[in-house]
Amino acid sequence: MLLERDAGTKGNGRLVGHLARANPHWQSADPAKPSVAVFQGPDAYITPSWYATKHERGRVVPTWNYAVVHARGPVEFYDDRDRLHDVVSRLTDFHERRRQAPWAVSDAPDRFVEAQLRGIVGFVLDIETLTGKYKLSQNRPAEDKAGVVAGLGAEPDARANAMRDLVQDAADGRFEGSGR
Repeated sequence: MLLERDAGTKGNGRLVGHLARANPHWQSADPAKPSVAVFQGPDAYITPSWYATKHERGRVVPTWNYAVVHARGPVEFYDDRDRLHDVVSRLTDFHERRRQAPWAVSDAPDRFVEAQLRGIVGFVLDIETLTGKYKLSQNRPAEDKAGVVAGLGAEPDARANAMRDLVQDAADGRFEGSGR
């Protein structure tokens, strides 16, 4: 998807993209009800063994930390060839822009591109509301947060390390937004 920041009726922008024509979402969406696009950030399992309070009271349980944004609004689906070609070209250009030799839709044979366009449906989601939610151990005492940061930092994967950074930022008061 692409975010068109200066578009949309509520000043929140709009999302544009496409999905496979075979995907039933575009046929089952009710235009009278808002749709939602979910953007998942880092997430990680949090073991109670990282909590200092586990050793003091023992009354702790595992949990899951996460960060997510929901974009809600009316969605329009379309299969107009020119609009599809435009959105596919813009998506490709956006994702290829940092490559040394960027690929472009125009690099593929026209007949091939036309066949591919027949297999997709475009959409525009006018963002009416954006809701960010997170759980970053903000309900835990400082010593437990420090244990979570240390524990996540010792994990071997990038997701855990990204969550570690968010938990540390939240503990230091650098994370803006409202947690849930």
